[in-house]
Amino acid sequence: MQSFIFSRVLELKRTKSELERTLNVEIKIKGKKVAIEGPPMDEYEASLVLDAINFGFSAKKALSLKSENLLFRILNIKKITRKKNLRDVRARVIGREGKTRKTIEGITNSEVLIKDNEIGIIGNAESIDEITTIVSNLVRGTKQANVYRYLEKMNTRKKLENRI
Repeated sequence: MQSFIFSRVLELKRTKSELERTLNVEIKIKGKKVAIEGPPMDEYEASLVLDAINFGFSAKKALSLKSENLLFRILNIKKITRKKNLRDVRARVIGREGKTRKTIEGITNSEVLIKDNEIGIIGNAESIDEITTIVSNLVRGTKQANVYRYLEKMNTRKKLENRI
């Protein structure tokens, strides 16, 4: 049995029955303390899904982590950059009207969520390192044009792999 503090209890209560059914575990909620009970492998999968929900992803997106080829990763912006104005750093990752974030999500087939000083990524296990590199480079200050060029190369390579 695993237990941890959960800040998004309302989201969890709303989707509790679906999560229990899908994850094959029992979820007990007492205030902000959440406990999961079930077979060890199911508990591990449930803890990953609940971590993603607690970060801010919807239950539907978080449940996609049940798939073996998807991973969840959290990047701490303060550990990547020395800049003091984190608002500008977050804005670089989001882009004008969300363009940069949507482009990253579209090409890499991932989900990117920016919350306070952290960036959450749900992505394919094969490309999670590339996605992390892309986001880290943006946070460090790499020009968006260079990031788009890298994404274009990645997209071209992916298309070539699909043809073979």
